Amino acid sequence: MMAKNSNSLTGVFPVFSTPFNEDESLDFATLEKEIHYLFDAGADGIVAAMVSEVLRLDTAERRELAVMACRFATARSKPAIISVGAESTRLAERLAVHAQEVGAAAVMAIPPVSVALGEADLLDYYRRITRAIELPVIVQDASGYVGRPMSIALQARMMEEYGPERIQFKPEASPIGQRLSELRDATGGRARIFEGTGGIALVDSFRRGIVGTMPGADLIDVLVALWNALKSGDTRRADRIGQPLAAMISLQTSLDAFVAVEKHLLVRRGVFKNTVARKPVGYRLDDDTRREVDRLDDLLRETLGA
Repeated sequence: MMAKNSNSLTGVFPVFSTPFNEDESLDFATLEKEIHYLFDAGADGIVAAMVSEVLRLDTAERRELAVMACRFATARSKPAIISVGAESTRLAERLAVHAQEVGAAAVMAIPPVSVALGEADLLDYYRRITRAIELPVIVQDASGYVGRPMSIALQARMMEEYGPERIQFKPEASPIGQRLSELRDATGGRARIFEGTGGIALVDSFRRGIVGTMPGADLIDVLVALWNALKSGDTRRADRIGQPLAAMISLQTSLDAFVAVEKHLLVRRGVFKNTVARKPVGYRLDDDTRREVDRLDDLLRETLGA
């Protein structure tokens, strides 16, 4: 099977936040508004993934979210990447097939998180997802949030089996920079790698040869400006943007912290109506942190205008 349009997957691909109504039902009107906001700000595509709270959605909701995300992206002639990681390989396969059917440009998959799989089982999991579809499969080592790090050798083996267009990567295990370079070197520089730290490591990761970044949706204009500065070689502008950005991202110390800060900032921008997240949540913004987020957000606005 050949990958479809995998070379177009490059640049800034924000992981959108999933908006909810007050009763925690999905709010697709706000989702459409958010996705248009992201593309208007210069996003090259969108991603439904961990910060989209996909692990707190039931299977029917994940399918519905994939349908709507692909529909809104297609309306702007942009690609959508859909997360299909699941606790069973069978479900991951089915979610991947569904994503392909509704127009996804690629799928992304974390490993199962409730069991500690050996490498043979991990390889089987990703092989079955890849064989079920024709799209690129982005292997997400989400161990910065959940699970255990995946070995570099295993990731390189997957790419060698299916090629760099079919198997791509979003490494998030620590230390980010060193492991990114190890993966690059283990694949002879052929691996297509996305930065996945919300942008805090984007300047360093860019120098190590990434093809794109998958940050949150709240700071999309900042990340687009930073990406463009890096591509043009404007290191002074990149450093000016990167420093306050790193301070902002450093406040987001867990998955739920990312969700809370991003939804707060999307409300601040008039994109979201509320900050409702699927419960239970392990983090809430206190008043002092909220004030610091707002201060850094104002600083980033000033930096972009400088």
